Formats: sequence, C-alpha cells, structure tokens
Amino acid sequence: MLFAKAKTDFLEYLEIEQNRSNKTIQNYDHYLTRLIDFAGDIQIKDIDAELIRKWRLWLNRLGTNTSDELGKATQNYHLIALRSFLKYCAKRDIPALTADKIELSRTRRKQVTFLNEDELAQVFEQPDLGSITGVRDRAILELLFSSGLRVSELVGLDKDHINLKRREFMVRGKGQKDRPIFISPEAAKWVEHYLEKRQDTAKPLFVRYSGTKKVDLSGNFHRLTARSVQRLVARYALLAGITKHVSPHTLRHSFATDLLMNGADLRSVQALLGHSNIATTQIYTHVTDPHLKSVHEKFHRHGDD
Repeated sequence: MLFAKAKTDFLEYLEIEQNRSNKTIQNYDHYLTRLIDFAGDIQIKDIDAELIRKWRLWLNRLGTNTSDELGKATQNYHLIALRSFLKYCAKRDIPALTADKIELSRTRRKQVTFLNEDELAQVFEQPDLGSITGVRDRAILELLFSSGLRVSELVGLDKDHINLKRREFMVRGKGQKDRPIFISPEAAKWVEHYLEKRQDTAKPLFVRYSGTKKVDLSGNFHRLTARSVQRLVARYALLAGITKHVSPHTLRHSFATDLLMNGADLRSVQALLGHSNIATTQIYTHVTDPHLKSVHEKFHRHGDD
C-alpha cells in the first residue's frame, strides 16, 4: 500500500475511532507529510530503519522561519507521529516496520519558569480596577493561577460552565479528556465581581472590549482569544517589574509549583493539570528534588544514632 493513501486512512481513524482533536490530526498530517516530502509516495513496506535514519538527518538540517534547524523536540514530534502510524498499520495487518524500532532523540529537560508569592502579588495588583477591562483581567489572572487551566481551556469557558458557589467545574482538555477544576475563594470572588459588571448577554465567560470587531452581528461581545490573554499576562508582568518571560503557562507552572511546595504529591498534581503521562509532570523536579532531600534528611536514620 502507498504511504499517502494509508496516511489518509490513519488520519480518519484518529478522527472517528480515536476521537482525537482537530489540532492533533492537523499536526500528525503535517509531520507525516514531511516524510512524503523527503521520500516521495513510497510503499509502506519500504519504510525501513535506513530510510528513517536518513529522514532524521534531513529533519535535523531542516530550517524554520526563525532558526537554521528544527529543535530536537519538534523532530521527536515527527517520530511520534510515525510511530503512531506504524502501530495503526500493525492493527490493520498492513506489513510495516514495528513502531518500537524508532527511538526518540534525547532532549534537555525543560527549565520551568514560575512566579513566587511576591511576584504573583505584584502582577495581580497591575490591572486598573476602575474599568471593566481591568476587572476582567484581574479575574483572568486569579483564575489562571488558582486553577492551572491552559489558556485554550480558559478562553473556551462560557458563563454557565463555571459554578462559583461550589468553586468547581469540569473542563475538556487535551485529547478530549474531561477533568475537574477547583478554584480558590479569591478567584471565585473576582470572577463574580467581573460578571456583576457585565451588561451584555454574550455566552463566553471572558469577552473582548477593544478592537474594530469586538461585537458580533447581534451586538454581543466576541470571545477573548488566547493570543489576547498571552499579551495581557505579559504586559502586567512587565508593569510589575518582572524581567523574565511570563505567559499564561507560567501561571499554570506557578499553580503546580505552589501545590508541590505545600505538600501535594506528584500524582495529584498530574491529575489536576490533566497530564496523561506522569513523565510530563516530572518537569517540576525543581520542587520535588529538594523536597525528596528534606524527606531523606528528616526520616532517614543518621550515622551517629
């Protein structure tokens, strides 16, 4: 079977049987098309270890708009897509290389940027509370830190999604997986304060108040975009005098760090963040490693005992 035809069948399998998100399917299509760009529309049986070795070398030298080469993590995404495709071939009894023959490149562990308590307080103080935009932004900052929401999850919220009395609700995250979200009384207070100031009937929880296309044909405000939230978080961090790069994901990291520093276990944090793999949560070793050392010093017997 030719690779291009099998790729189309695989992407439809991801959509229908695996219920993967449109973004995931688009990414897999992009990564696997890169193999066709390199090798042409070859037979699946011709995808062997030597071809993959040469493709990896080609990927390693493939530039982007901002760099002369693809990052190792991006190269790995291509390999992960191919492994998933080969597993699909095995399920369909299509003769192909086994997925476990493909090893991912070793990558450096990510350095996690997070804000400490004082930095968070400084950022939260920056919005102008005399305007509805400022109240909205304070609610966004409080909610991001309190919940650990991804920015895509935050902007997808509607007013009726969030229960401010119980301070909990469900959100659908990556991989179309639902998880519970819990928020602090402070975050609930600011979201409620913002909603009280709202005079419109728009469904989205957070809406735009500026720009030429801020309202729809019915006169309701448009939903705030992820890019707008990224810009406002970065702006308030700059106003607070914080020189490191701060994004909505920084507040998610700060949420996880705060939990771990106050005694939460890694598995619980994994569930609260919606990570499908514990390895993803292990980026927080800047917290867990010192904690393990303190546990060792506290509970392990000393030599002079």
